[in-house]
Amino acid sequence: MSLSSGSLRSFLSLVLFFPSFLRRVRQAEPMQKTPPRQRPAAALDNPQLDLPLNLPSEPRLSSAAPSPAMSGSPAAPAAPPPAMPATLRGDVAPTDTTETASPSAPPLRAPLAPDGSRNRQLLLGSQMLDYRLKRSSRRTIGFTIDGTGLAITAPRWVTIGAIESAIAEKEKWIFKKLTEWQTRVEQRAVPRIEWKDGAQLPYLGQTVTVMMSAAPGTAGKSATRPAFDIETGVLWLGLPELADVQLARERVQRWLHVQALQVFGERLPVYAAKLGVEFRAYALSSAATRWGSCSSDGKIRLNWRLIHFPVHVIDYVVAHELAHLREMNHSARFWATVESIFPDFREARHTLKHHPPELLPLL
Repeated sequence: MSLSSGSLRSFLSLVLFFPSFLRRVRQAEPMQKTPPRQRPAAALDNPQLDLPLNLPSEPRLSSAAPSPAMSGSPAAPAAPPPAMPATLRGDVAPTDTTETASPSAPPLRAPLAPDGSRNRQLLLGSQMLDYRLKRSSRRTIGFTIDGTGLAITAPRWVTIGAIESAIAEKEKWIFKKLTEWQTRVEQRAVPRIEWKDGAQLPYLGQTVTVMMSAAPGTAGKSATRPAFDIETGVLWLGLPELADVQLARERVQRWLHVQALQVFGERLPVYAAKLGVEFRAYALSSAATRWGSCSSDGKIRLNWRLIHFPVHVIDYVVAHELAHLREMNHSARFWATVESIFPDFREARHTLKHHPPELLPLL
């Protein structure tokens, strides 16, 4: 096909114009990159995040990596999966809720007690241990076990993890002592005394019945003094009608003090002679945790509450304190000395261990 010179010029102009047109279009509308695939929503909303801490294992969150960008651009970094709660095991200290915090769920802290302690729990094997933690300026971790449970005093700079590692090391000792205290509470000698006619209390291993009035057949000053009928086991207090309860309690306690001084005064010379020692003096004690004491100068103090026990238990404490005049310690030689004058001391010692002073009748 032949073209005229005018048509040829028009065709050439169109051919030259088209590349220039394409370049202008590219400059005006840059090419869009293919968007990367998004992480599946199921991975972020995994229901396992709401499970309790005792998970059998730590599940992994699935995630889809975004597609590489086009035109040679570097791949966008993948966001790390959300952290999973750690599994709580018996041999691992639990998370310290007082030192770590989650922005989505702040930890709950137990309120401080009036003494500055805070209640905490620790799972040791299959047993849950409740304890009270108090911070102080001391340098060591202190353990105390009594009728209220385990109390720990620790330096302010010691972490919860270090404290509960120390607890785990003393696990057997702690549970043993807690069990002993529970047994003591369950084996209390008598409950709290109600001061009225018919009230009962232990005296030299026997039960004494208390009557508020005067003993039958008494008159004058004798009717206003306590009188004990050993045959019937009745203690007559000689109080007027409508006497105050506090007055009854004080009169009974004074009577027990008098009896304790008399009984202790009779037993001390017997065992001092057996051992060949001399004591200088003796007195009553109201100690909360000790049955007796002996000083190096021969002065002996005996807890008046021993009067609740049978005579052989009193004899053991007497022999124990007198033995200290030979051995001012609790060595094997000391216990051999006790046994030399009181062979059955082990049984009496066992009785006292299960009836400490703080668990005797509350007068």
